Amino acid sequence: MPFDLPPPSDERTLGLLFSGGLDSAILLGQMLAKGWRVRPFYIRSGLLWQRAEERTAGRFLAALACPGLEPLVTLSLPLADVYQNHWSVTGVGVPDAATPDEAVYLPGRNPLLVIKAALWCRLNGIDELALAPLNSNPFADATPEFFAEFQAALNRATLGDVRLMRPFSELSKREVMELGRGYPLELTFSCINPAGALHCGACNKCHERRKAFRLIGAEDPTDYAGRPDAAMC
Repeated sequence: MPFDLPPPSDERTLGLLFSGGLDSAILLGQMLAKGWRVRPFYIRSGLLWQRAEERTAGRFLAALACPGLEPLVTLSLPLADVYQNHWSVTGVGVPDAATPDEAVYLPGRNPLLVIKAALWCRLNGIDELALAPLNSNPFADATPEFFAEFQAALNRATLGDVRLMRPFSELSKREVMELGRGYPLELTFSCINPAGALHCGACNKCHERRKAFRLIGAEDPTDYAGRPDAAMC
Protein backbone atom coordinates (compact mmCIF):
# COMPACT_ATOMS: atom_id res chain seq x y z
CA MET A 1 0.00 0.00 0.00
CA PRO A 2 1.71 3.27 -1.09
CA PHE A 3 1.92 5.74 1.75
CA ASP A 4 4.43 8.57 1.50
CA LEU A 5 5.01 9.49 5.14
CA PRO A 6 8.32 8.27 6.54
CA PRO A 7 9.11 8.66 10.25
CA PRO A 8 10.55 12.08 11.16
CA SER A 9 14.33 12.46 11.24
CA ASP A 10 14.26 15.21 13.86
CA GLU A 11 11.92 17.13 16.17
CA ARG A 12 10.40 19.29 13.44
CA THR A 13 6.69 20.05 13.51
CA LEU A 14 4.52 19.18 10.52
CA GLY A 15 1.46 21.29 9.74
CA LEU A 16 -1.85 19.65 8.83
CA LEU A 17 -4.99 21.17 7.33
CA PHE A 18 -7.57 19.50 9.56
CA SER A 19 -11.30 19.65 8.86
CA GLY A 20 -12.34 16.88 11.22
CA GLY A 21 -13.53 14.75 8.29
CA LEU A 22 -12.58 11.12 7.82
CA ASP A 23 -9.53 11.68 5.62
CA SER A 24 -7.79 14.45 7.55
CA ALA A 25 -8.58 12.73 10.87
CA ILE A 26 -7.04 9.46 9.69
CA LEU A 27 -4.02 11.32 8.33
CA LEU A 28 -3.55 13.00 11.71
CA GLY A 29 -3.66 9.63 13.44
CA GLN A 30 -1.10 8.20 11.03
CA MET A 31 1.24 11.16 11.48
CA LEU A 32 1.15 10.84 15.25
CA ALA A 33 1.61 7.07 15.05
CA LYS A 34 4.76 7.55 12.96
CA GLY A 35 6.22 9.90 15.56
CA TRP A 36 5.63 13.29 13.94
CA ARG A 37 4.89 16.43 15.92
CA VAL A 38 1.73 17.83 14.32
CA ARG A 39 0.26 21.33 14.35
CA PRO A 40 -3.35 21.09 13.06
CA PHE A 41 -5.07 24.02 11.33
CA TYR A 42 -8.81 24.61 11.09
CA ILE A 43 -10.06 27.28 8.68
CA ARG A 44 -13.32 29.05 9.56
CA SER A 45 -15.11 30.03 6.35
CA GLY A 46 -18.64 30.54 7.64
CA LEU A 47 -20.17 27.80 5.49
CA LEU A 48 -23.24 25.72 6.38
CA TRP A 49 -21.40 22.96 8.18
CA GLN A 50 -18.76 24.98 10.04
CA ARG A 51 -20.29 25.00 13.53
CA ALA A 52 -20.97 21.25 13.62
CA GLU A 53 -17.68 20.42 11.91
CA GLU A 54 -15.57 22.57 14.23
CA ARG A 55 -17.22 21.15 17.35
CA THR A 56 -16.59 17.59 16.21
CA ALA A 57 -13.01 18.37 15.18
CA GLY A 58 -12.28 19.51 18.71
CA ARG A 59 -13.64 16.26 20.12
CA PHE A 60 -11.47 14.18 17.79
CA LEU A 61 -8.36 16.15 18.73
CA ALA A 62 -9.13 15.66 22.41
CA ALA A 63 -9.47 11.91 21.86
CA LEU A 64 -6.04 11.72 20.17
CA ALA A 65 -4.28 14.01 22.65
CA CYS A 66 -0.62 13.06 23.09
CA PRO A 67 2.74 14.88 23.46
CA GLY A 68 3.19 15.05 19.68
CA LEU A 69 -0.12 16.80 19.04
CA GLU A 70 0.32 20.56 19.28
CA PRO A 71 -2.59 22.96 19.96
CA LEU A 72 -5.04 23.61 17.14
CA VAL A 73 -4.59 26.85 15.21
CA THR A 74 -7.93 28.30 14.06
CA LEU A 75 -7.79 30.82 11.22
CA SER A 76 -10.64 32.86 9.71
CA LEU A 77 -11.36 33.15 6.01
CA PRO A 78 -15.02 34.25 5.60
CA LEU A 79 -16.40 33.38 2.18
CA ALA A 80 -20.07 34.45 2.29
CA ASP A 81 -19.21 37.70 0.50
CA VAL A 82 -17.61 35.71 -2.32
CA TYR A 83 -19.86 32.64 -2.56
CA GLN A 84 -23.01 34.74 -1.94
CA ASN A 85 -25.87 32.64 -3.41
CA HIS A 86 -23.92 29.38 -3.50
CA TRP A 87 -25.62 26.41 -1.80
CA SER A 88 -22.75 26.18 0.72
CA VAL A 89 -23.87 29.54 2.14
CA THR A 90 -27.64 29.57 1.56
CA GLY A 91 -28.50 25.90 2.14
CA VAL A 92 -30.65 25.97 -1.00
CA GLY A 93 -30.05 23.11 -3.42
CA VAL A 94 -27.51 21.22 -1.30
CA PRO A 95 -26.26 18.23 -3.36
CA ASP A 96 -27.99 15.03 -2.25
CA ALA A 97 -27.10 11.35 -2.52
CA ALA A 98 -28.20 11.21 -6.18
CA THR A 99 -25.78 13.91 -7.35
CA PRO A 100 -22.30 13.20 -8.78
CA ASP A 101 -19.25 14.09 -6.71
CA GLU A 102 -18.61 17.09 -8.98
CA ALA A 103 -21.76 18.70 -7.55
CA VAL A 104 -20.00 19.44 -4.24
CA TYR A 105 -17.24 21.46 -5.89
CA LEU A 106 -16.41 24.69 -4.04
CA PRO A 107 -14.59 27.10 -6.39
CA GLY A 108 -11.02 27.71 -5.28
CA ARG A 109 -11.45 25.66 -2.10
CA ASN A 110 -7.93 24.22 -1.84
CA PRO A 111 -5.97 27.41 -2.57
CA LEU A 112 -8.20 29.37 -0.19
CA LEU A 113 -7.58 26.88 2.62
CA VAL A 114 -3.89 26.42 1.94
CA ILE A 115 -2.82 30.04 1.73
CA LYS A 116 -3.62 31.08 5.31
CA ALA A 117 -2.24 27.92 6.90
CA ALA A 118 0.87 28.06 4.71
CA LEU A 119 1.48 31.70 5.63
CA TRP A 120 1.15 30.84 9.32
CA CYS A 121 3.68 28.06 8.80
CA ARG A 122 6.03 30.39 6.95
CA LEU A 123 5.94 32.92 9.80
CA ASN A 124 6.26 30.33 12.56
CA GLY A 125 9.08 28.11 11.39
CA ILE A 126 7.10 25.17 9.96
CA ASP A 127 8.31 24.11 6.54
CA GLU A 128 5.86 21.31 5.67
CA LEU A 129 2.07 21.47 5.44
CA ALA A 130 0.08 18.30 4.80
CA LEU A 131 -3.34 17.91 3.18
CA ALA A 132 -5.42 14.77 2.72
CA PRO A 133 -6.76 14.62 -0.88
CA LEU A 134 -7.09 11.05 -2.22
CA ASN A 135 -6.44 9.62 -5.67
CA SER A 136 -10.18 9.78 -6.40
CA ASN A 137 -10.46 13.55 -5.95
CA PRO A 138 -11.93 14.78 -9.27
CA PHE A 139 -11.14 18.48 -8.98
CA ALA A 140 -8.46 20.47 -10.81
CA ASP A 141 -7.17 22.09 -7.61
CA ALA A 142 -6.27 18.69 -6.16
CA THR A 143 -3.87 17.54 -8.89
CA PRO A 144 -0.08 17.18 -8.51
CA GLU A 145 0.37 19.89 -11.14
CA PHE A 146 -1.78 22.36 -9.23
CA PHE A 147 0.02 21.80 -5.93
CA ALA A 148 3.46 22.06 -7.53
CA GLU A 149 2.57 25.34 -9.24
CA PHE A 150 0.76 26.77 -6.22
CA GLN A 151 3.60 25.86 -3.87
CA ALA A 152 6.11 27.55 -6.17
CA ALA A 153 4.01 30.72 -6.47
CA LEU A 154 3.33 30.86 -2.74
CA ASN A 155 6.99 30.50 -1.84
CA ARG A 156 8.00 33.16 -4.35
CA ALA A 157 5.44 35.52 -2.87
CA THR A 158 6.54 34.93 0.73
CA LEU A 159 10.29 34.40 0.23
CA GLY A 160 9.74 31.09 2.00
CA ASP A 161 10.08 27.38 1.44
CA VAL A 162 6.94 25.65 2.73
CA ARG A 163 6.39 22.24 1.11
CA LEU A 164 2.82 21.06 0.46
CA MET A 165 2.59 17.35 1.26
CA ARG A 166 -0.18 15.00 0.10
CA PRO A 167 0.57 11.65 1.77
CA PHE A 168 -2.75 10.09 0.69
CA SER A 169 -2.57 11.23 -2.94
CA GLU A 170 -2.06 7.70 -4.30
CA LEU A 171 -4.51 5.99 -1.96
CA SER A 172 -8.13 5.01 -2.55
CA LYS A 173 -10.90 5.64 -0.03
CA ARG A 174 -10.86 1.99 0.95
CA GLU A 175 -7.11 2.08 1.63
CA VAL A 176 -7.44 5.21 3.76
CA MET A 177 -10.33 3.71 5.72
CA GLU A 178 -8.24 0.61 6.39
CA LEU A 179 -5.57 2.88 7.87
CA GLY A 180 -8.25 4.40 10.08
CA ARG A 181 -9.28 1.20 11.84
CA GLY A 182 -9.03 1.71 15.57
CA TYR A 183 -9.43 5.49 15.49
CA PRO A 184 -12.55 7.13 17.01
CA LEU A 185 -14.11 7.83 13.61
CA GLU A 186 -17.49 8.44 15.25
CA LEU A 187 -15.90 11.76 16.26
CA THR A 188 -15.40 12.86 12.65
CA PHE A 189 -17.80 14.95 10.58
CA SER A 190 -18.59 14.68 6.86
CA CYS A 191 -21.93 16.42 6.26
CA ILE A 192 -22.63 19.52 4.12
CA ASN A 193 -26.16 20.13 5.42
CA PRO A 194 -26.13 19.25 9.13
CA ALA A 195 -29.19 19.11 11.34
CA GLY A 196 -27.80 20.90 14.35
CA ALA A 197 -24.85 18.79 15.51
CA LEU A 198 -25.98 15.71 13.53
CA HIS A 199 -25.21 14.47 10.05
CA CYS A 200 -28.30 15.09 7.94
CA GLY A 201 -28.30 11.59 6.42
CA ALA A 202 -29.38 12.80 2.97
CA CYS A 203 -26.59 14.87 1.40
CA ASN A 204 -23.87 13.80 -1.01
CA LYS A 205 -21.27 13.68 1.75
CA CYS A 206 -23.40 11.57 4.09
CA HIS A 207 -23.87 9.12 1.21
CA GLU A 208 -20.09 9.09 0.68
CA ARG A 209 -19.52 8.55 4.41
CA ARG A 210 -21.79 5.50 4.59
CA LYS A 211 -20.12 4.05 1.53
CA ALA A 212 -16.66 4.56 3.11
CA PHE A 213 -17.52 2.34 6.09
CA ARG A 214 -19.10 -0.25 3.81
CA LEU A 215 -15.91 -0.41 1.72
CA ILE A 216 -14.09 -2.02 4.66
CA GLY A 217 -17.04 -3.95 6.02
CA ALA A 218 -17.21 -1.79 9.16
CA GLU A 219 -20.29 -0.66 11.04
CA ASP A 220 -21.02 3.02 10.52
CA PRO A 221 -21.00 4.62 14.00
CA THR A 222 -22.51 7.91 12.77
CA ASP A 223 -25.66 9.35 14.31
CA TYR A 224 -27.76 10.55 11.34
CA ALA A 225 -30.76 12.85 11.68
CA GLY A 226 -32.60 11.32 8.71
CA ARG A 227 -33.14 7.82 7.36
CA PRO A 228 -30.32 6.32 5.28
CA ASP A 229 -30.44 7.34 1.63
CA ALA A 230 -32.10 4.73 -0.52
CA ALA A 231 -28.98 4.07 -2.55
CA MET A 232 -27.23 2.70 0.52
CA CYS A 233 -30.09 0.67 2.04
